[in-house]
Amino acid sequence: MVYYAYGKALQGRVAGWKVWALPRCLYPDKGRLCHEPSRLKEDIMTIRRFPPVLCLVALAFVVATILAQASSHREAPFISEFPKVDGTDFYMFRSYETGRENFVTLIANHIPLQVPYGGPSFFFFDPEALYEIHIDNNGDAQEDLTFQFRFQNTLRDLALTIGTGTNSRRISVPLINIGPIGPGVGDTGNLNLIETYTLTLVRGDRRGGQVQPVTNATTGSSTFTKPVDNIGTKSIANYETYARNHIFPIAIPGCSATGGRVFVGQRREPFFINLGEIFDLVNVPNPVDEQFAAARRNILDDVNISSLILEIPISCLTAGGDPVIGSWMTSSLRQARVLNAVPSSDPAQRDASVEGGAWTQVSRLSTPLVNEVVIGLKDKDRFNASEPVSDAQFADYVTNPSLPALIEVLFGAAGVRAPTLIPRTDLVAAFLTGINTTATGNLNQPRVVQPAEMLRLNTNIAPTVLAGQNRLGVIGGDLAGFPNGRRPGDDIVDIALRVVMGRLISMGLFGAAAQAPSGNLDFTDGAIGDATLFDDRFPYLRTPIPGSPIQ
Repeated sequence: MVYYAYGKALQGRVAGWKVWALPRCLYPDKGRLCHEPSRLKEDIMTIRRFPPVLCLVALAFVVATILAQASSHREAPFISEFPKVDGTDFYMFRSYETGRENFVTLIANHIPLQVPYGGPSFFFFDPEALYEIHIDNNGDAQEDLTFQFRFQNTLRDLALTIGTGTNSRRISVPLINIGPIGPGVGDTGNLNLIETYTLTLVRGDRRGGQVQPVTNATTGSSTFTKPVDNIGTKSIANYETYARNHIFPIAIPGCSATGGRVFVGQRREPFFINLGEIFDLVNVPNPVDEQFAAARRNILDDVNISSLILEIPISCLTAGGDPVIGSWMTSSLRQARVLNAVPSSDPAQRDASVEGGAWTQVSRLSTPLVNEVVIGLKDKDRFNASEPVSDAQFADYVTNPSLPALIEVLFGAAGVRAPTLIPRTDLVAAFLTGINTTATGNLNQPRVVQPAEMLRLNTNIAPTVLAGQNRLGVIGGDLAGFPNGRRPGDDIVDIALRVVMGRLISMGLFGAAAQAPSGNLDFTDGAIGDATLFDDRFPYLRTPIPGSPIQ
């Protein structure tokens, strides 16, 4: 725990009921107080509506005292309790839609393992959370641009008249809709709850930089509408048409280039992996047999996801003549929450809980599988609460990784051997700095770079059209794929397994080939995926599976 050294948690009294004061704390990895003096007023929650008997629970969310991890699907104890802010996957690539080559697409997925029939509430983003996509365009491992998403849910409280005469009553309906929805953005007469969002650009520090709204380039509005989830074909006859009507052109402040777009909504889960087998000590009959893998089912092929998708002109993202950008996604919650034992039935109150205090990061994700299979269990909390600029504290996990040794233990009888190159300069390049070797040239390393874990993309490398993409990215000869950014069709699990077992070494890019005795083996998790599972146009991820009829 950290907070008790800097102030008592949630002190004061809620009399009359007055004030709950939030704890002060110092993040060791950030070197600054949770509550800056300029934000102190915001850090105090004044609870006026709750009488004493109703203020039953106060929860202080302090990163140092909770298991705050977040990348991928429910892999961490704390974040599994808060799926609305669970970041599952992050993608960054040069757009490969025809005519859109001068744009970068960024995809941040949240709310994992959505069963399509998960009503009646379905899957809304958290209006009390802050969702962010960060860009580092000068290699210093700190955000230079941050795109922030905030959500608002408007309950319309649709009601039906039940009974006649003096016995009639207007009764609120229990469902999210009472009839067909769409296809237009404004076709919401039968929709009981409307979800909207704002998009903000911060230049410089995410909490202290210049803040400006991103607006609809057509209407000038700073509020965008999110399509409701794919309830079923009776509620939404053509979901893809309905969803595409929620792709909006955006005007980005401080950027002269035009043509950017945003889409926020439910999509079909793009990740392919056999989760059970991987986390059951790689429980597959043959981890190097692609023929076996091609016959296996992707265990995630029947679930959906919620996506934040931006398409931004390259010139709006790069700076100083350096074509390489780095990026990662985070989500944050307020530090404290007070739960109301008797919430109001007034839709405008939204007082089941009251949140306050400084934003506290609870999720961080860029390169997939890092926190799952690279970072040690004792440090997963710290990694997810940290910023890239402080990643030196995790360097040993990359230079001296444990996963190859575990794979050797599991499959050593079959001749599998971990690489002997220590420190693992190949993994440092792939995960922390970008790759720049004599053989490859500068694939995706910034001109000046501080080692830090994030996706890096060389925007000078032309995109590969959908039909020509190699699912193995760079190690498959396709320089527009992972680890030069990440596209939906990059088979990230197979790539990561092969790289961690020494593929870049056996290719002659680092060390000596003899230092990766199993580097040429085609390791696989048993689920094959490629670009054919995705669209060739924005937003690239496919239509979510409808809740009805059951597929």
